[in-house]
Amino acid sequence: MPEVSKDQIADTLEDIAMMLELKGENPFKIRAYRNATRAMETFAGNLHATADAGTFGEIDGIGDAIAEKITTLVMTGALDYHTNLKAEFPAGLFDMFDISGMGPKKIQAVWKELAITTVDELEKGCRDGRVAGLKGFGEKTAANILKGIEDRKKHAGRFRMGEIAADAERMLDDLRSHPEVIRVAACGSYRRRRETCGDLDFLVSTREPKIVSKDFVGHEFVESIIAHGETKSSVRWLSGIQADLRVVKDSEFPFAMNYFTGSKEHNIVMRQRALARGWTLNEYRLGPDDAPKVTPLPVPDIREEADLYRTLGLDFIEPELRENMGEFKAAEEHTMPKLVEVENLRGTFHNHTTASDGRNSLREMAEAAMELGLQYLGIADHSKASVQAHGLDEKRLLAQVAEIRTLNEEFGPDFCIFAGSEVDILKDGSLDFDDEILAQLDYTVASVHNAFAMSEADMTARIIRAMENKHITMLGHLTGRLLLMRDGYPVDHAAVIAAAADTGTIIELNANPRRLDMDWRWWPLAKSKGVKCAINPDAHHTSQFQFLKFGVGTARKGWLTRDDVVNTLPLGKIETLLDAKRRR
Repeated sequence: MPEVSKDQIADTLEDIAMMLELKGENPFKIRAYRNATRAMETFAGNLHATADAGTFGEIDGIGDAIAEKITTLVMTGALDYHTNLKAEFPAGLFDMFDISGMGPKKIQAVWKELAITTVDELEKGCRDGRVAGLKGFGEKTAANILKGIEDRKKHAGRFRMGEIAADAERMLDDLRSHPEVIRVAACGSYRRRRETCGDLDFLVSTREPKIVSKDFVGHEFVESIIAHGETKSSVRWLSGIQADLRVVKDSEFPFAMNYFTGSKEHNIVMRQRALARGWTLNEYRLGPDDAPKVTPLPVPDIREEADLYRTLGLDFIEPELRENMGEFKAAEEHTMPKLVEVENLRGTFHNHTTASDGRNSLREMAEAAMELGLQYLGIADHSKASVQAHGLDEKRLLAQVAEIRTLNEEFGPDFCIFAGSEVDILKDGSLDFDDEILAQLDYTVASVHNAFAMSEADMTARIIRAMENKHITMLGHLTGRLLLMRDGYPVDHAAVIAAAADTGTIIELNANPRRLDMDWRWWPLAKSKGVKCAINPDAHHTSQFQFLKFGVGTARKGWLTRDDVVNTLPLGKIETLLDAKRRR
């Protein structure tokens, strides 16, 4: 019997809700499955014990009928209701959910009224005018769908860091525990913490390449084998990503790790520095050049990657910085920054609860943050303009503030919940709450959630006007991008950074792996202007506090140290900082 996890159960329930919505079923029935999804995501009990006792129906948010289905899933590993429901739909319909702007209602409309069942047919329907002619669509909607399809094509074969990290780390652990493996590393863009990856590169040193390679291609993740040899194997995982394994001698490991980490631009400079010393550098060795242009120096013994950098006259360069964007100058001049680490974080802001579109209560979010060892947690539920996210009006917001104050008395002096709001920046740059309300909060995150189709100049002016409000503490997800789904709206990053420096506004690094916004390429400029960063998970669930590690990876790519990130401050100092910003 296949074992199922609570996450798989939650995914199945969400699938059912989505398909019921496609069918146009009763909204209350759809909501029941979504409520059950949330309940399962936060379920902390033993699945089999609860199924044996028949008590899933006693969990808040799960009715008797859905409880029976969950029990069946746990006991048998399958659910006929889900399978049969899925069989009612053309398989291609589900691909449309990957297109920005295509929700269940739009998908149902093109399917039922135009018999469109695939993305290719949808694209054709948008181009020949049939989609625009549907009630509630129009030419603008059809154009937006076409752009979403183009974005999907453009990003085909790419994977977000958050989609692949768990499997990549599991593979690393499995390779480390292999009895024939000496050293192991993940290389490529994954090691450099790029926001998306095209494939995964693993490197091992071993005396038994045949055995290790055979076990790699036989791993449970593998769906198909692309190539298989003693020193190089390529496979396709069940997730869809290609994973490559390079097998080398242990003496070759430092050179191979450096070469396969990249980037290509970084490697070119490394080879040039070797040639300037009369050596040749490749993925297997550093040795004398066959035709040196200078008298070659003796080749030192290199056992670690750091030895290679030292040999080439450089301080060690962290993998995240290897993009040939200033790292060689810093390494030569001994000015490499000590990059921020996950362990430096003391708290986080921009988190949501069930009061808006989060999936855990205020208390549950706070208790989860304390379990992680955080000293403080900022709650920033949506404001009223974000109707789709059940945004809070003034009355509900102030009630939440009161609840936070009460909980802080209970939790005592060593942990604090900060009362905030993710307040919408309206089209004209004004804010969704007036100053009288904002003044009662500990901090405020200002974000754009609508009217994306503005010119760069107008969008930039909109954001800067909001930042000029003295009650705004930080700017949320600067461009609104959704990686591999939706490009960010146009904005003048340099102008916004300059405004942040002038107003003292903190810029968020949204750590949700779908966003990672502000982009790492802009953080060196922000750092040079003295603009501070807040690494925020934008958590809608307690499990999403884990997003912080993706934010730290991006911050490291942006050359940020703990001094550049405000939520590395301990509780007392962050209280002082927030108080000073409220009084400015």
